[in-house]
Amino acid sequence: MSNIDPAQGVYAISVAADLSGLDQQSLRLYESRGLLDPARTQGGTRRYSADDLTRLRRITDLQAQGVNLAGIAKVLDLEDRNQALQEQIDRHGG
Repeated sequence: MSNIDPAQGVYAISVAADLSGLDQQSLRLYESRGLLDPARTQGGTRRYSADDLTRLRRITDLQAQGVNLAGIAKVLDLEDRNQALQEQIDRHGG
């Protein structure tokens, strides 16, 4: 069994699109809007991680609830900040 870091970019855009049920243009759009930041190879090819796929599911869920891309960006930013704060608390025994 492999112990791959969920943040490690391993999926090409075509695979990430298939796994997420989205088209490649949507993935590029989300990246251009700052909703997603896939890793890049030295040649510049996008590589998506398991964490990216989870984030894509969250984006899709928010869109299904009627949230526009600007709203999604704010929600994701707040969730990221909340996670970072929780990690700080956990590290310092709070």
